[in-house]
Amino acid sequence: MTPSSGNNSTFDVAIVGAGPTGLVASILLAQRGHSVVVLERQPAPYPLPRAVHFDAEVGRIFQSCGIGDELRTIIEPADVYEWRNAEGVTLLRFGNSGDTPIGWPGGSMFSQPQLEALLERRTGDFDNIVVRRGVEVTTIEQGHDSVDVETATGDSIAARYLIGADGANSTIRRLLGIDMVDMGYFYDWFVVDIIPNEHRVYDPVNLQVCDPARPTTLVSGGPGRRRWEFMRLPDEDPATFNTEAHAWTLLEPWDITPDNAVMERCADYRFHARYAQRWHEGRVFLAGDAAHQTPPFAGQGLCAGVRDSANLAWKLDLVLNGLAAESILEDYDRERIEPAHELIVFAMELGKVICVPDPQEAAKRDAAMAAAVGETPTSTRPLPVPKQGCLATDTALAGHVAVQGTVDGRPFDDVVGAGWRLLTSANQEVDPGAARWFQSIGGSVVAIDPSNSIQAQWFEAHGIAWCLVRPDFLVYGTAGEAGGGTGLIQRLRADLGA
Repeated sequence: MTPSSGNNSTFDVAIVGAGPTGLVASILLAQRGHSVVVLERQPAPYPLPRAVHFDAEVGRIFQSCGIGDELRTIIEPADVYEWRNAEGVTLLRFGNSGDTPIGWPGGSMFSQPQLEALLERRTGDFDNIVVRRGVEVTTIEQGHDSVDVETATGDSIAARYLIGADGANSTIRRLLGIDMVDMGYFYDWFVVDIIPNEHRVYDPVNLQVCDPARPTTLVSGGPGRRRWEFMRLPDEDPATFNTEAHAWTLLEPWDITPDNAVMERCADYRFHARYAQRWHEGRVFLAGDAAHQTPPFAGQGLCAGVRDSANLAWKLDLVLNGLAAESILEDYDRERIEPAHELIVFAMELGKVICVPDPQEAAKRDAAMAAAVGETPTSTRPLPVPKQGCLATDTALAGHVAVQGTVDGRPFDDVVGAGWRLLTSANQEVDPGAARWFQSIGGSVVAIDPSNSIQAQWFEAHGIAWCLVRPDFLVYGTAGEAGGGTGLIQRLRADLGA
């Protein structure tokens, strides 16, 4: 669908907010042929670093947006995340080197302006995406089959659906009257982003110093960049603490000075732990920080927003094309709110270990944690998965991220494309009628290539012969029996109300 021009425009989807969450949603929808307008209040992209980490699942979603190769050039893989006490004793070490079975490193460090530049350039590849900057949304009004948007300049925009990805102080959330559940956990930190004049090797790449006198985080900010985060203690005056001059003082023990580095940014930051009570009302949806805000310790703030976009995009695609009942959109809340809440709780648990200001309590913590540290890093804790929604929840692996692997040296998704994929290790075909319907929603049946050892080993380890993968790379369901592929497609068709 081609959008109209002028002050009164009509689109399939309007997205408020041009951060990573909004841009990913626009690309995923445009790739499926839908007309999208992105409305951003700021006249230009924010030029300074903010988020610095994404995980393997989110790397794969970025890959599906068509920026995978370029993205590889602006990341620094975070192999190991280590926690140490004030004396330098290791308390915790976790992570893994190289790509995960999903096809990306477990953690990738980056500079957000570079990522947003890649995403915004990608939007320029589509005639069906319009990005309008310097546009402030003032009102929204929902009708029977559309949402009418009014801007501060008097423009009117109509869309069949609207996504509010406009940040923690979301205008869309306020206009909907949706309250946030505040979990009452926050601390004040001072974030300092540095560009060293000369290359340094940091081992580990990411380090957490659990010092009761000053909890401190040291992480990569992407190639050639470093970030320090210093916790401000309750008795310290923010007016004198959160200054550039004090930032240099805090950096001196790390041999970072104005003579050997450039300070790209320093800013005070109060993190929050809260989430919206509901993530949609009628034809309007919340995503990203508009729907949830988490402490930074699990590195999942940006990740959760990108997952929102990937989850919502395929649902809107099917409904817009008349291939699924509108009721499928209800599953957005069911599939995303609880995992996001669990991630917030996990980040809080990490923070309660890190942010210990009492020396005696910290000493007890150190003794217990140091005794449990092994010689090799432990595996990263699995992320929460949805337990309800458009999933065959009674089958193995439902809701988990499917592995990717490679085919003849190329990433699997780049070979077969992203979308509905029924993967199989069986030498049997699905029912022709089921196959035709599956093709109508963009699905295809893919036999596992013997060269893709990651997928082959995954199938064997879990005793499955069929795996139906959603466009957001979550497993819809699996089966081991001969006719399992047909059964999975028929079950999906019923779940979609098709």
